[in-house]
Amino acid sequence: MKLIASIFGIGYIRKGGGTVAAAFAVLAWWLLFRSHSMPVLQFLLTLATVLLGIWAGNIVEKDWGKDSYRVVIDEVAGMFVSVLFIPPDWKWLLAGFVLFRFFDIAKPLYIRRMEVFRGGWGVMLDDVLAGIYANIVLQVIVQVFT
Repeated sequence: MKLIASIFGIGYIRKGGGTVAAAFAVLAWWLLFRSHSMPVLQFLLTLATVLLGIWAGNIVEKDWGKDSYRVVIDEVAGMFVSVLFIPPDWKWLLAGFVLFRFFDIAKPLYIRRMEVFRGGWGVMLDDVLAGIYANIVLQVIVQVFT
């Protein structure tokens, strides 16, 4: 379970592990969907990642403590939410990455309040909400520029 929570060890990077995990998510998304958008598959992958993150977060919290830096599946899930239903073009993926990292680090608009939830829910919900905010902004940007 630690391998999943840390996204194959990315979470063991002490400084910047969350950014590396979000970049990994962008690369994975692009590789999977660069040819075809496939919104249903994108949604199912995002939902599965969120649910897997909640489950993994609950399990590893016993060993690693509350919201350990080693848990980065939340960054992957948040990044997937950020680019959900966005054309899989590099410029939009890069914009989604920047927006997600901004909302995830700055934690405005009630994002920080999500951390009060226990276990995997607290680990995941702040990143999911950061991803939702990033997605809303990105949807507007895509509509304006396409």
